[in-house]
Parts: sequence; structure tokens; C-alpha cells
Amino acid sequence: MKLDQRLIDAAIHLMNTRFPQDEDAGAAAMYTETGEILTSVSPDIPNGAAALCHETGAICEAYKREQKVTASVCVYRAANSSDVLILAPCGICQERLYMWGPSVEVAVADPQDARKWIAKRLDEVQPHYWARVFAEQDGKSW
Repeated sequence: MKLDQRLIDAAIHLMNTRFPQDEDAGAAAMYTETGEILTSVSPDIPNGAAALCHETGAICEAYKREQKVTASVCVYRAANSSDVLILAPCGICQERLYMWGPSVEVAVADPQDARKWIAKRLDEVQPHYWARVFAEQDGKSW
């Protein structure tokens, strides 16, 4: 499944139902190759060094089910704001998503308006991905 507004809306719905309006909030949603939507949030860990990204739960769930992730989005809303911002996956989440290859689509913020999204493949977000050299050395194309 390709990244679409339905996936964005699933992340926003989880965020808005899970967190009160007066708190900073975020959530993630992912499509699997079967078209299923997996969603997750980051737990509020007292020690920030042990925190997890919003995407982590959905990534683990897909892996547990042996399903390929095809698209991912992460959203954020500041406390007492109605603006929902699109967050590109951090470097760690890019590494996690690369498990399913460079064609996984991720939402990134529109440079003109972070409330809007653009779909990019991982290899567009990170064109010089470090593991590419090993695939090329083994004669595989990404």
C-alpha cells in the first residue's frame, strides 16, 4: 500500500483519542503489505535516554506478524494547538524501516507548510544509505 491520507488520518485519530488536548502528543501509523494499518505511540518514559519513537511499536508489531511495512507516517501536535505537524522518521527509525528495503514510503513535511505531507521513498530521504555499498558489492540493486 502507498502512503495516503487514510494513513495520515489513522495516526491523527490515535493521537487525538490517546492524548488530551492540553498535552504535547504524537503517534505513528504504518501500512503493511496486506493493507493493514498498524498504529503506535511512544510511552512516556521518565528517563529520556530510554525513550522510544512513536513508530517503534508498529515496527515491532509488523515484524512479529512477519509482514512487510510499505508506508509510514509520524504526526505531532503541541499542547493546546490544533496544528498537526508531519515528522519525517528520525535516523534510527529510518534504519528500522530499511529492514523492508529502500522503497518504503515515508511522510515528510512539505517545505512550505509542515502541516502538509509529501511521500518520499527511504532512498530519496537518505540517498547515500550506508548499507547500499554492501548490496551493490553483492550484485543486488536497491
